[in-house]
Amino acid sequence: MAHTIQLPVSPAMSARSRWSGVAPRDAFRHIGPNWYASVMGTAIIANAGAGLPGFERGVPRVAVTVVWAAALLWLAVVLLARAAHWRWHADQARRDLLDPAVAPFYGCLSMAMTAVSAGTMIVGRAWIGTGAALGLAWTLWLVGTLIGLATTVVVPYLMMTRHEIAEGSATPAWLLPIVAPMVSAATGPQLIPHVAAGQLRETMLLGCYAMFGISLLATMIILPVVFSRLVHHKPRWSVAAPGLFLVLGPLGQSVTAVNNLADVGQGVVSPQLAAALKPFAVLYGVPVLGFAMIWLVLALLVVAEARRDGLPFALTWWAFTFPIGTCVTGATGLWHHTGLAAYAWLACGLYALLVAAWGVTAARTLRGALSGELLVKRPEAHITPGRIGSTAIQ
Repeated sequence: MAHTIQLPVSPAMSARSRWSGVAPRDAFRHIGPNWYASVMGTAIIANAGAGLPGFERGVPRVAVTVVWAAALLWLAVVLLARAAHWRWHADQARRDLLDPAVAPFYGCLSMAMTAVSAGTMIVGRAWIGTGAALGLAWTLWLVGTLIGLATTVVVPYLMMTRHEIAEGSATPAWLLPIVAPMVSAATGPQLIPHVAAGQLRETMLLGCYAMFGISLLATMIILPVVFSRLVHHKPRWSVAAPGLFLVLGPLGQSVTAVNNLADVGQGVVSPQLAAALKPFAVLYGVPVLGFAMIWLVLALLVVAEARRDGLPFALTWWAFTFPIGTCVTGATGLWHHTGLAAYAWLACGLYALLVAAWGVTAARTLRGALSGELLVKRPEAHITPGRIGSTAIQ
């Protein structure tokens, strides 16, 4: 009897086999809007780190500035890749927009731009100068905010009129388009001091509070639906577990927003109103961040459960980064406004978790992109009531 001898296949050989016969333009077919999550997850490393104790100067300051520069460069790369995707694969792009598993990720474009905008003002201007930083930050923030407000309307509109969504198939990804205005509200305060004093400056401040309200109220509508689905329909956690971290986004970012806005309210609105902003930031931020920490523990327990059954890598792992980063900035804001060392320690601990998650996810993403695993072929999306089965978010 003849025996077949199978030789081991090296990672390099596997990568070559994936790319063999693939036209260069075909490498852009499956670059969806979810790739912007990698920009968000990188930018938050710089934004969150810059406010931590000991990061004001020296090596830590240089390190977070380098990360901001990397996020800016990566944003440009992903924008070009997405432009190539629309240019050469408009059919796939239109299918993605009409796919209820992919469409919510269009909110990531807005958040990627506004996150990099904030980093430009926080650390970038030390390298490129205030004038260039202002021009870049304003451009990214304005364009990103307009896109975010558009996705907040367009994606729910498509969900109500075009998307075929099975009952009980809600996912945490539904939060992505409606969190975008909250990110604008949290990053806008970096620019408010550079707006002409008077009506314009007050309009921008209150406009940021309006976006805070838009996102918060939308989250209050969607989150109970998502939680109900997770409890009653028991998704397959090996796929769905990273998505639980997306819930931290509107929580941590809302705490960040009210604290950042309170810092710039003096002299913009009436003294009576300005005096109320900091107490509101603390009274809102303390319970919401407390809930975020409970949810973080819950999410970590589910991830530990999922690892026992296997937790395959996908671009959904970027959900481990930006949402945790928003909790870092929220805790930092409460530390500044309360003076409690507990919040400083919390921010530093969360930042360590953020950096570890970013390191693992970035390395796996780079390896997947070079091997073609994330680019050459993407399984079709499918959503069923009993599980989050979409791998289109990879």
